[in-house]
Amino acid sequence: MLKRIGISLEEDLLEKFDVLIEERGYTNRSEAVRDLIRNELVQKEWTDSQHVNMGVAVLVYDHHKMDLGQRLTDVQHDHHDLIVSTMHVHIDHHNCLEMIVLRGKQRDIKKLGESLISVRGVKHGRFIPATTGASLK
Repeated sequence: MLKRIGISLEEDLLEKFDVLIEERGYTNRSEAVRDLIRNELVQKEWTDSQHVNMGVAVLVYDHHKMDLGQRLTDVQHDHHDLIVSTMHVHIDHHNCLEMIVLRGKQRDIKKLGESLISVRGVKHGRFIPATTGASLK
């Protein structure tokens, strides 16, 4: 069921919000507000370390360096129960981008994501908390 609400905002804040929603391609303010609320709810989910959730580890590395590709694969095999899927992209002759989708208890997948990022030789890494969507409507 859809409910209508009203909110009051300072004019300059509303103008900045309108610019933001146009830049992001929203067709209306309501959908942008819904996404902001959902994002906050996902962040709240991450306060319970026992909660089962999703996350993505994103890595950029030179696969020619120090057997790095093999070491990253070894870490993944050691935690196969937390890995849903991987995607490997060849950026150029040397560099690769790898995205590893994780599912499990939040503390476990965050720890795994951070351990992958911290493998010596990874040029750039980020762990992105996500959600199963079960608590969102």
